[in-house]
Amino acid sequence: MSEKWQHFQDKHPSVAQFLMFFLISNGITVLQLALMPVLRGIFDGTDLIYTSFQVFPVGRGLDGSAHYIFNYPAGPITAEGIGGGLAYFLAVQITIGIAQVINFFSQRKLAFKANNSVWRAAMWYVIAYIVITFVAAGAQGFYKAPIYAAMIGWWGATGETAADVVTMIINSAISFWVFFPVFKIIFKNEQQPATN
Repeated sequence: MSEKWQHFQDKHPSVAQFLMFFLISNGITVLQLALMPVLRGIFDGTDLIYTSFQVFPVGRGLDGSAHYIFNYPAGPITAEGIGGGLAYFLAVQITIGIAQVINFFSQRKLAFKANNSVWRAAMWYVIAYIVITFVAAGAQGFYKAPIYAAMIGWWGATGETAADVVTMIINSAISFWVFFPVFKIIFKNEQQPATN
């Protein structure tokens, strides 16, 4: 680590911690953006695309249809961003899962320099990850259809990939702003008592 960075970190520890968190988070987002199309390509070539995955109904949409937290009906993704089936759900969740495992260890070691119990931190991280996943998935019901409709309307098949990128960035932004305060709580640097 450079001497200037170390001096800045000593003088402004919270700002330095946030900057490191920001850099790592953006690197993880780039990883997700690279990994998602690969996994989609793998899963879209399977029959899983024709297996509906619609779970956890939470009311009705504006058109009167059931609104699901995880709403992936069978078939290819439509111009409204609906569909993809179990194939799309798995591509999204595996991408996010891989990114979150890397994020956990990177943030713990590099941004927060934590030395508290890794198991306790992991337990709270998993709980936060599940809650954030459900909230982000539920929020998709409000913004996913208009994004897909606009992107596919403008660019055709290329628009579907662009819409995937935009929705992944929105999910990453939600995670970014929620995880920083969570990390401040679960990642602790417990000073070791001095020994003589």
